[in-house]
Amino acid sequence: MSQHDVGIDLTTSLGYLLKEASSALRAAMDAVLKPLGLTVTQYSCLELLAQRPGLSNSDLARGAFVTRQSMNVLLQAFEQDGYVSRPSEAPVGKVLPTQLTPRGRGVLEKASAAVRSVEVGMLDGVTADEQAAARSILHRMIDSLRVDGAAPR
Repeated sequence: MSQHDVGIDLTTSLGYLLKEASSALRAAMDAVLKPLGLTVTQYSCLELLAQRPGLSNSDLARGAFVTRQSMNVLLQAFEQDGYVSRPSEAPVGKVLPTQLTPRGRGVLEKASAAVRSVEVGMLDGVTADEQAAARSILHRMIDSLRVDGAAPR
């Protein structure tokens, strides 16, 4: 039995390749966001709030793939920096809906442009048909993992 019979062949493993692509994308995003004083998680939070205003801490945490506690710390810092606003008391239940401020929108505009430039560079030389096929395949992989219970919904 050879070494390749027991483990995963990293040269052909799609999972490993996806992780490598994810790491490379995150590093490139970190590099363009750092001059703006943002991390990828902070950018994700701002982008989520722009697309879905009023999300709760829990919803933002799920969308940015962090814990509720981490998101709460991030939102407190964003409030201090003037990027978001939250009511002091929940209008309904315990949820404090978060809104972007004009200052937050300004930072997001710059960050979105920087992240878009990374994605454009990543897709340089990849045809529209290849991009559509990649999206379709990735969605099917995600759905397969979620159906089998291997990934949280």
